[in-house]
Amino acid sequence: MTATVTPLSLGEFHEFRVESVDFLYLVPSGGIFAVSPAGRQAILLLREQPLAADELLAALIDRGYAKDDAEEAIRELFEARAIRDPRGHQDLPQEPVADFPLQSLVLNLTNQCNLSCQYCYEFGEDKVATPDGKPKFMSETVAKASVDHLLASSQGRRAIHITFFGGETLMNFPLLKWVVHYALGKAKEAGQYLDFSLTTNGTLLSPEIIDFLVEHSIGVTVSMDGPKEMHDALRVYANGKGSYDILAPKVKSLIQKHNTRPIAARVTLTQQVTSVKEIFHHLRNEFGFAEVGFAPVTAAPKRLYTIENNNMDRIFEQFKELAVEYRDWAIAGRMHGFSNVSDTLAELHAGINKSHPCGAGLGLVGVGPSGDIAPCHRFVDSDAHALGNVMEGGLDKGKQKEFLDKGHIGAKFDCHSCFARPLCAGGCHHEAFVRYGDTGHPNLHFCDWIRGWTDLCLNIYGEIAVKNPAFLDQFEQRKPLQ
Repeated sequence: MTATVTPLSLGEFHEFRVESVDFLYLVPSGGIFAVSPAGRQAILLLREQPLAADELLAALIDRGYAKDDAEEAIRELFEARAIRDPRGHQDLPQEPVADFPLQSLVLNLTNQCNLSCQYCYEFGEDKVATPDGKPKFMSETVAKASVDHLLASSQGRRAIHITFFGGETLMNFPLLKWVVHYALGKAKEAGQYLDFSLTTNGTLLSPEIIDFLVEHSIGVTVSMDGPKEMHDALRVYANGKGSYDILAPKVKSLIQKHNTRPIAARVTLTQQVTSVKEIFHHLRNEFGFAEVGFAPVTAAPKRLYTIENNNMDRIFEQFKELAVEYRDWAIAGRMHGFSNVSDTLAELHAGINKSHPCGAGLGLVGVGPSGDIAPCHRFVDSDAHALGNVMEGGLDKGKQKEFLDKGHIGAKFDCHSCFARPLCAGGCHHEAFVRYGDTGHPNLHFCDWIRGWTDLCLNIYGEIAVKNPAFLDQFEQRKPLQ
């Protein structure tokens, strides 16, 4: 390589420095690369002008680097594609194969809910569902067809997953129990490992339900927005009464008894609920949730609960403070519980380079009570986004391809110069539809936020890698919460 006379130039990467160690986040591949002093100098030289490899080598030797060290630095940078010749290297995310096997199924057991949360994407002003004339509760017939479709469409997968969802999931608990028994039997016959999770608002938890969840090691995520005043601001019953006092003792009982899987809380941030640190410490320390994750409300810009820019800045500052706490705990070998950081670190550790924002319509689909297949739970019962029906031939490959083509990072030209695209891939399909009317539109209103968050997590990852690398081993098997 050092004999080439073609000029070398810099590839695409994002630089960060931790504890006197220079790192590169290699954007086309999603890898993280520690740079030697000679490599750092090579980057500085190429930033001034392109140089042939032998010219670069000579320049490094002139600056006091041993020939072997200089050659190794150039070779490592070239192999990592941090520097490149005019031929370049295209590391574009792959197109999904035609028969990409399913891995996760989201069963919306009901489209009904006992709460009337004002910001709900399923029932609120921004809903995309068209449930009129469709069943309100899933039947055993539809559930059986859904499970059979997952098993038939997941061939080659050693492990598969079913998430129970709603509406409020536990309003159809008898069907949930039936599905667990049926699906476990069918998965055993197929030689596959199957696990379960569910999302609930917590108000319908009972000793019987908790015992069943414990017995079958079912993962649970509770939708909860923090202390009473914040939670009750928007998570209310139809009569306007808050739900905190109802769910609090039930959730505490769940956490106390369910020790086979970590119990997580998911917080929806709105214009009225932005006290991230207070919410986190209430749910983590007072309730005992193993993990707490936050997501801004998915809503059109003019809704009263949509977060304004100044509050997004305030939220980011609190995210940053919690992330620093997480870093300090990790260096000390302790689990912090801020799942937004854990999920991002897991993707960085795996070298994720996404073709699509998530597995929606790819390795994951949602099924509604009618049997309609949707890209994910957020599009269930939407005629405009249906990808087939489990009772009528299953997944429509043509509609699936149309959805995936639209959401592919290659079609999002605004994203092509962004260093955060390996993790973001343009952002949530549902958010894109609500904001821009197009599932394939980049979430441009979140761009600065995502870039800031990615840079922050890169620095945290680098510092943990330097000070306590063994902590990162846990991310080998981590699956981000759905």
